[in-house]
Amino acid sequence: MSSTHKAVVVLGDQLDLNNPALLANPPGQADVLMVESHVESTVVWVHKARIALFLSAMRHFADQLRQAGYTVHYRSLNETGKRSLVGEVELLCQQQGYSELDMAEPGEWRLEQEFLELAKTAKLKLRLLEDTHYLCSRAEFAKWASGYKQMRMEYFYREMRKRTGVLMDSAEPAGGKWNFDADNRSAFPKAGPGKIEPPAAFEPDDITQQVFAEVEQYFGDHPGTLANFKWPVTREQALQALDRFIEIRFANFGTYQDAMWTNTPFGWHSLVSSSINLHLLHPLEVIQKAEAAFRENRVDVASAEGFIRQILGWREFMRGVYWLDMPKMREDNALKATRDLPKWFWTGQTKMNCMKDSIGQTLEHAYAHHIQRLMVIGNFALLAGLVPQQVEDWFLAVYVDAVEWVELPNVAGMALFANGGRFTSKPYIASGAYIKRMSNYCTGCKYNPAEKVGDKACPFTTLYWGFLDQHETMLAANPRTGLMAKNIARLDDAQRTALRQKVADTFENIEQL
Repeated sequence: MSSTHKAVVVLGDQLDLNNPALLANPPGQADVLMVESHVESTVVWVHKARIALFLSAMRHFADQLRQAGYTVHYRSLNETGKRSLVGEVELLCQQQGYSELDMAEPGEWRLEQEFLELAKTAKLKLRLLEDTHYLCSRAEFAKWASGYKQMRMEYFYREMRKRTGVLMDSAEPAGGKWNFDADNRSAFPKAGPGKIEPPAAFEPDDITQQVFAEVEQYFGDHPGTLANFKWPVTREQALQALDRFIEIRFANFGTYQDAMWTNTPFGWHSLVSSSINLHLLHPLEVIQKAEAAFRENRVDVASAEGFIRQILGWREFMRGVYWLDMPKMREDNALKATRDLPKWFWTGQTKMNCMKDSIGQTLEHAYAHHIQRLMVIGNFALLAGLVPQQVEDWFLAVYVDAVEWVELPNVAGMALFANGGRFTSKPYIASGAYIKRMSNYCTGCKYNPAEKVGDKACPFTTLYWGFLDQHETMLAANPRTGLMAKNIARLDDAQRTALRQKVADTFENIEQL
């Protein structure tokens, strides 16, 4: 039996000594419970690298807690067996005699519901503390959202800038504009990206190597590889990764944040999202370092604003929308998509160069940047009418930075338009022409992005026009997509017939694309 009646539950994405449940319970006042769960690694078919990142970071943090003086009851994969995370916590409470549990708000709706149910059935006093890792609480976001018929991230982002003072010159935005998106959309030069300074990389230590062995033992049939695992698993490493980005890579981030190139998995991106989402880094400290680089004239305002918007704007907005709309968000399918996820999503074996490269690097590194996710993989899923829940599961499974509160609204709302434009003004669709403009993927590809019918027609272009044909009425009613509807309206009956036949053939042969 424990010497205390209270325990603090620390989840795998709450690895911060400033976790509010830890701050409320110094060493000696409560024990700490941490649980590795086979169930959490198999809710979806999780990439090996994602499992390894969570488990290694958790084990390193448990050691940090012990060094801080906490009694830590840590249950590894070898000990939990088939018990769920919440089931193991219940067993620990019975064994140790805990009657009270404190924890920061879980990041996942399902887990929060399971803990609330546990408190009822096991007669535990459960206290969920507001997670101060975020810059906008759930309640604050709900209050903000109540003032809008249609939520838009841009308005929320401006409010957050004003509230925090980030990138503000008195009452005005730094640089005279709120948004420098138009300056941050360049493709790489035709000759290629040239030399790109690599991101920080960390050799796996003994703890991580042991995790690798267990991942292969228990999850050997899962997708992906551990051969390229160089992710930060401690706060110290995460800070090093952030500093390297700010000092060496940040200056080129803004210009090329949307650019894509074969065999260039990381570009000039920061690769700190997984560290922020595990709580190894606090978003405000990341934002402050980015703003300092701008104030010290080490990066231009466009790079600084583009990077900060992703954290202060999109990240906080996605979390707010997630908690506002769950559990309905998970079930949304506004366009009534019914097609199953092609098998090559799990192998990358497709003749479409853009999908082959984007999925291939995902399987190799458990990473792809936002345009590869949204405008290549997500774009194809939307155009092809893939079942939203299958696509959502795939995105949650394959990226190291994927946690449901940020993955689900991005995929359901941004990529798939599954919630019918709850917080987006239009479907994010594009033909092969966009991919050609932003990458070299089309060079040497079997398909021609300029053709929508014929043997060499690019599936993206075919399905883009097919989407316009199928949803013409919806697109015509939206001012932001009216031009798309006018484009499809120009096709005569013969052209429409040929297009529809090509779309049908594409769907018939989707596994062979």
